[in-house]
Amino acid sequence: MPSTVRRRRRAALRLASAGCGVALGLAFLGLLWPRADRSLQPKTSGSLADLAKPPSRAVTVLLIGIDAERPGDPRNGAAPAGPANSDALMLLRVQPAGPLQLLELPIEAAVQLPGQKKPQALGGLYRQGGVALVADAVRELVALPPGQPDRYVVIARQGLRQLIDAMGALDVSPPRAMRYSDRSQKLSIDLQAGLQRLDGAKVEQMVRYRDPAAGEAGRRQQQQQLLRSLMRELVQADRLSQLAALARLVLSDSQSNLSEGELLSLLAAGLAQPDALEVSELPLEPADPRHKTLRQLAPLPGGLPAWQESL
Repeated sequence: MPSTVRRRRRAALRLASAGCGVALGLAFLGLLWPRADRSLQPKTSGSLADLAKPPSRAVTVLLIGIDAERPGDPRNGAAPAGPANSDALMLLRVQPAGPLQLLELPIEAAVQLPGQKKPQALGGLYRQGGVALVADAVRELVALPPGQPDRYVVIARQGLRQLIDAMGALDVSPPRAMRYSDRSQKLSIDLQAGLQRLDGAKVEQMVRYRDPAAGEAGRRQQQQQLLRSLMRELVQADRLSQLAALARLVLSDSQSNLSEGELLSLLAAGLAQPDALEVSELPLEPADPRHKTLRQLAPLPGGLPAWQESL
């Protein structure tokens, strides 16, 4: 056999032996230094299914937006001055499968409390009795079963701003130019109409703005638009990994009886169909100058709102 062939065979044998030695060495090191436990590694949420399991039944959540800087502040720094009032009242119904359903509760609706001679606005009940009184009134107005709403969240102005700023900003399209100034509230609103990227302070301006012609109905439309924009933003691929942190932020800045796990479960179900939000509203009678800003609730056409029939 030529010497060149023998040299090549000896070189191949040496390489094979070296390869076996490296493999055995790595295997031995693997016994001494095993791979890290994947369950201990940071988890990223690649999809809503990874976030949490949806609830096993429909859950109603009372959402109360107040005009104070933080829940529990003794003064609201708004108008009318004093303890916090409700600027927004909503019932959210989150289903295990199906679209998120929203029932708008008009804060100008007249309610009559037991023992009081005159009716008052639904939005003023939070000032008098906090979450418990608002929940009782809503349960009576909407004919909810005992024990509902299941959960509540009270969001103040600071919490809204910090949520939006934690996301960077939010794509929102104000329906009209919004300009208003009130030195007593230290409030200045200056927004252009049309699609734009708004930070937390600008989003707060939009939801607080009350158009003289559109009144509270116009402000409810702005709140709905904000909710739709939030849903579209939160389901973006680069946002899913932030949902757990954003949920913790919301709970730290709000007053709620939701746990972090419950909130993530509701987010997983509610965001599953981000473009299928179903909105309904308690109807009101035409405005009557004798009642000033109060509005009487109109009879519900066909009974209860459609989303509540399966509660």
